[in-house]
Amino acid sequence: MLRHTTRLLAAVLLAGVPLAGCQKNAATGRSQFLLFGLTPDQELALGAEAAPQFTAEYGGAVPDPAVNNYVTSIGAALAATTEADNPELPWEFTLLDSDVINAFSLPGGKVFISRALAEEMTDEAQLAAVLGHEIGHVTARHTSERLSKANAFQLGLATVVAATSKDTDNKWVQLGVPALNVGGQLVLLQFSRDQELEADALGLRYMVNNHYDPAGALAVQQILLEQSGPGGGLDAFLSTHPHPEDRIAQIKRLIATTYAYTQNNPDYQLFPGRFNRLFLSRLSALPPAKHDPPLPTAFALDDPTTWCAHCRAEH
Repeated sequence: MLRHTTRLLAAVLLAGVPLAGCQKNAATGRSQFLLFGLTPDQELALGAEAAPQFTAEYGGAVPDPAVNNYVTSIGAALAATTEADNPELPWEFTLLDSDVINAFSLPGGKVFISRALAEEMTDEAQLAAVLGHEIGHVTARHTSERLSKANAFQLGLATVVAATSKDTDNKWVQLGVPALNVGGQLVLLQFSRDQELEADALGLRYMVNNHYDPAGALAVQQILLEQSGPGGGLDAFLSTHPHPEDRIAQIKRLIATTYAYTQNNPDYQLFPGRFNRLFLSRLSALPPAKHDPPLPTAFALDDPTTWCAHCRAEH
């Protein structure tokens, strides 16, 4: 249950979070000023403590070791090409047995992708694009930035939720929207538009480092665009990610400039055959996903899970 998870997460945080810190991020190349942010050690502790609970709450890992090993092998190869000390993080990659389209990461190197999203893909480069994007959130320390901003400006999200809902158990989980309780604040794993675009750019870098055709990232955005229509099941994903159309332009520009050399280059591939043989064919033989929560249909002012994705993101 989310309530138990948040208690565990609060318990692992060390007393006396540093007031502020400024350092250059090796992945992004920009300086980060983190007011009331997490230290690297706290990020590791937070991710390690939260990962088992998040996995359980989203239906557990897909019940096929070979499929999970496949996802892990791709993620580990991407993480190995990250900057500075990031390859040494205790990276973990989990394919959640969930019918909710989503992907997210926890600080310290814990990356999650839902089975529902993975089953929409047609090649390995698309999977690498999603994993690379989530790796980018970790290497850019976006969660610590998010928390720092929430604390610095007294973001009232936790207070609003606590005041309007007496029972928060599983409400965010039911919609597939990951949330952490840090020092008494509910912090959605929701990033700014700039952070999402930054994670996209980093994901492309890690893809190309591993000889994937970055066109796979464009294909992922097309999947999300198609799923964003009525009944597409992307409500939860859009609560934590900007609309696909806002990301396509940047990806196209990077492919046409920085990564132009990858196009029509046999050294950079999509790998559809390997993906179908080692991944999709095995998934299709499995029972339906365990985590298949009903989405609420009636609007209720005291229940944020019934709000539209835009409203949830703004409140």
